[in-house]
Amino acid sequence: MKALVILGHQNPTDSFNRAIADTVCQTLTDAGVEVAFHNLYEENFDPILTAEELAADAPLDPLVKQHCDQLVDADALVVVHPNWWAMPPAILKGWLDRVFRQGLVYRFGPEGVIGQLTGKKALIITTSNTPREAELDLYGDPLENLWNACICGFCGITKEDFLRRNFESVVMSDDAERKGWLEDTKQMVTSHLLGQ
Repeated sequence: MKALVILGHQNPTDSFNRAIADTVCQTLTDAGVEVAFHNLYEENFDPILTAEELAADAPLDPLVKQHCDQLVDADALVVVHPNWWAMPPAILKGWLDRVFRQGLVYRFGPEGVIGQLTGKKALIITTSNTPREAELDLYGDPLENLWNACICGFCGITKEDFLRRNFESVVMSDDAERKGWLEDTKQMVTSHLLGQ
């Protein structure tokens, strides 16, 4: 089994998002999974999709090609990021623009969109500072719709193969609560991705 793990947090080495990503990678590695891990800020991933790159026959930047190849090759995709204005941080949005390419993760056929990621599992872990009740009352859950329907579902990942969890409120949490969230992370990886 192979997994692609993407971290999109502005503090690449010392954040709770990093702790989540490290827990995911360690749990997968301990289970014998081949893990490709990318810390977008640490890599200084360029989020700008240019008109030249958008052209279907344009040669891809080597780093973007590596990410594309690893995505196609992976059995599981894990993305970890904070909630910024009900969206992923800009670097992660740019990663999606450049890596989730037409013809690679989806294509158009006579009946409409055909997702190319069928059979893959997705685990999306997000964090926020807004308490859950306030988030749902005020905004619904825009990140759930974005990841489940607009991205993963669009690209062929079924609802059964998709799981998202939001940990909140990070700013109001203590060490014990965060430790519990990391245990929850291990459990999600074990049950959802590894089927154990």
